[in-house]
Amino acid sequence: MPETLAEQGKVHSVCVSNHCEDNNSDSERKTSSAPESPIHGASIEKNNKSLVPAKIRRTIVPEKPNYSLNLWSIMKNCIGKELTKIPMPVNFNEPLSTLQRLTEEYEYSDLLDKAAQCSDSCEQMAYVAAYTVSAYATTSNRTENLQSFTCETYECDRTDDYGWRCISEQVSHHPPMLAQHCEGRGWVCWQEFTMSSKFRGKYLQIIPLGIAHLLFPASGNHYTWRKINAISGLSLTAISPEKFLERLLGLLQDHEGNAKFVLQGTWDNKMESARVLNSHGSVKGKPLLETSTPKPFGGDSFLG
Repeated sequence: MPETLAEQGKVHSVCVSNHCEDNNSDSERKTSSAPESPIHGASIEKNNKSLVPAKIRRTIVPEKPNYSLNLWSIMKNCIGKELTKIPMPVNFNEPLSTLQRLTEEYEYSDLLDKAAQCSDSCEQMAYVAAYTVSAYATTSNRTENLQSFTCETYECDRTDDYGWRCISEQVSHHPPMLAQHCEGRGWVCWQEFTMSSKFRGKYLQIIPLGIAHLLFPASGNHYTWRKINAISGLSLTAISPEKFLERLLGLLQDHEGNAKFVLQGTWDNKMESARVLNSHGSVKGKPLLETSTPKPFGGDSFLG
């Protein structure tokens, strides 16, 4: 009597899996072990997950190729034009997209982690102010980013080490616009970002547009801020940033106008805070304050 299709398929599957070495003995062995295969497979999958190694991240980026580039010959006919519409050699851009570059702002997210734990709203605001400055820590030695395509997305998950995860999307190519959302340890941050840029012959003027939001769900405190304008000087062969604004000095007040903290530092080095202990009027319109010893945020230098 000819074999049924089911029996033929059964024998065929056994032969393939055992390389057709011994149809009879192998088929009996395979048939008897078939009910255990789902459990055995689940066990293997569980063991494989436990053996997955931790993520290994690079600690250094390869050096930029040293190709000769006469930037002045390219840009001398572009004075007064929008920077995003000027064709640039690929070698002039750093190997990062705008989405990746904006995600770098969370490098000092530990400041937000500490701010989320503050019960004093003024102290919390001091940490938030330091965080907003930290975004400009490396601006002085950066170049143009590669423009992202419309609907391009970038996701960065650093939950295992920094405790936050972020997703960004390019919503427009010309003008460049993107949206970003990030969730951390006790805080949520989101922003829409675009910019207007002009080449003025001797310098580049970059005007960021859009608002950044920061929310601490535990306290309900909601902060917003706008990015500052940036200016870069121009030499005949390359663009090198000049620090027009180096020193920072700020006074943090409560809702009644009482001074609580004094902030000082630099854009690309460090920020310090000092709690105001007493006020002694003003001298030439400037408040005369008694403060504690200034302390850096998170170490001797949290920006450099």
